[in-house]
Amino acid sequence: MIYIINDSHNPYFNLASEEYIMNSFHDDEKYLMLWQNQPSIIIGKHQNTIEEINSEFIQANNIDVVRRLSGGGAVYHDLGNLNFTFIVKVSDHSLDFDFKKFTEPVMTALNRMGIPAEFNSRNDLSIEGKKFSGNAQYIKKGNCLHHGTLLFNTNLEHLEIALRVSNDKIESKGIKSIRSRVTNIYPYLKRPCSIEEFKNFLYNQFCLINGKMQSISFTEKDKKQIEELAHNKYRTWEWNYGESPFFTIKKSQRFEFGKIEARLDVKQGIIRQCKFYGDFFGREDKVHIENLLIGSRYERNDIALRLRDIQVGNYFYRLNTEQLIQLIIS
Repeated sequence: MIYIINDSHNPYFNLASEEYIMNSFHDDEKYLMLWQNQPSIIIGKHQNTIEEINSEFIQANNIDVVRRLSGGGAVYHDLGNLNFTFIVKVSDHSLDFDFKKFTEPVMTALNRMGIPAEFNSRNDLSIEGKKFSGNAQYIKKGNCLHHGTLLFNTNLEHLEIALRVSNDKIESKGIKSIRSRVTNIYPYLKRPCSIEEFKNFLYNQFCLINGKMQSISFTEKDKKQIEELAHNKYRTWEWNYGESPFFTIKKSQRFEFGKIEARLDVKQGIIRQCKFYGDFFGREDKVHIENLLIGSRYERNDIALRLRDIQVGNYFYRLNTEQLIQLIIS
């Protein structure tokens, strides 16, 4: 097995590096990478991004949102979380998703630390019934990418808030995340250690299980190509939001001057239909704003640009542009 040293904390680079390894490194080798991300939400391949995130919180706290190759649910990363990635060749008869095979070495390593880690019935590892590791897989052309999180000392309050979706009604064909009780590994350690020490311990345990590993780093050529992939794919709005399936969103708010309800159909991140209802007053026909928003990306900046030259109060008495944007997006 080859261990890939990756000290980047950039989620766009790190997710691009996984795809790059799958496509560019030798198929007959097994690869392991231990890595970390700065605060970010990593969305499953088939999920509706808007449905999984607390948009206001992530914008206020500069949290990146990135879609990954694999399916499964949304997860929160920060520097208190350690990620592990296995990339291996699989035979045609073993193309079924096998999460236990890849999580067993992690569970064994943690058990040796005295941590009562267990594999649950789906794709997670838990301690005393609380999830600390979510896992996902992506299989392409005989190669399997398995990656997972290890909540070592993550800010669980930020995790909960960042993945908290408002109570507004969203109807979607996207795969919804299953919210589980979560915990950190740190409180269960027999001897306190830093996340770097924990990472080194895991590495040594993998060596005991798999034999001595060759360590390599990305070359400058590798880094350049990974950055290009990150720029052209993982940093793009089209990949992170535009890949979202069709969904309908209904949002309403009562102001002192009346109630306004927004109903939008969104496909691939673009507003396809827009209607406003309520007991509000307006001097001009709201249809003008409804038509203006059709074709806009379902994100704050694009909607604000569309409304830049509009006197919103003429359509919704005493409502300002920021309030309308908040109603649609928040």
